[in-house]
Amino acid sequence: MTLELWQTEWCPASRRVRERLTELGIDYVIRQVPVEQEERSALVRATRSQVIPAVVASDGEVVVGEDAIAAYLDMNFEEPAGVKAHRSKAAKARRRYLEEECECLQPATR
Repeated sequence: MTLELWQTEWCPASRRVRERLTELGIDYVIRQVPVEQEERSALVRATRSQVIPAVVASDGEVVVGEDAIAAYLDMNFEEPAGVKAHRSKAAKARRRYLEEECECLQPATR
C-alpha cells in the first residue's frame, strides 16, 4: 500500500509522521502544502480539511492530524524488526545536528 502524505517541511508533526512511515517501511508520496491557507485548495480537495499532516490511503481513506495518523498506522501496519535501531540512529543524527550544525545552540560571536 502506498500512502499520500500532505505535509510541509517546516511542520514538526509532519516530520514525525515522515519518520514513523520510514520506521514502518511504508512507501509514500509527499504532497507539499503551501504555507498560506488560502492557497491550499488541492489539500482541501484531497482531504476535505486544511489540517496538516494528512494521509490519503490508496483505498481513498483520509486520516487528518498527527495523532489520528499515528493511530491509523498502529492499527494497519506491523512494526518490522529493526525499528529500535532506526529510532536510535535517528536520535543520534538529531543530536549531532543540534551539536554541530544548528545555529541556535552555537555560542554567540562578539
